[in-house]
Amino acid sequence: MQYSKILLDHFTNPRNVGEIPDADGVAGIGDPSCGDFLKVWIKVRDFHIVDIKFKCKGCPAAIATASVMTELAKGKHVDEAAEITDELIAEAVGGLPPEKVHCSNLGATALYEAIMSYVVGSVQGERSG
Repeated sequence: MQYSKILLDHFTNPRNVGEIPDADGVAGIGDPSCGDFLKVWIKVRDFHIVDIKFKCKGCPAAIATASVMTELAKGKHVDEAAEITDELIAEAVGGLPPEKVHCSNLGATALYEAIMSYVVGSVQGERSG
């Protein structure tokens, strides 16, 4: 299996690993007991993702695509970040072998779900505040 230099760099030196204790949005995708699992935390200010962290259990492609996803999302308006696709993530790591294309789905899905978690939390906060 051939991985790009970009993917290998993000696998061996993943960016933005960790948790955000007071995150504005959180999402977990996958099954932690038997396969790839990704959890994403986002911090939002003025509708922009100012910080993003992740923890991932999975293969090199899953970890690398999660790392790249955080770099693609950081600093973006939540609307723009919500439009980050599996294809964009796969392209950003220099492509994926066909049997690993599904790994990019974790990052895009977890990011979108974390943003939705933030949106729902914001709406609920407005109603109770």
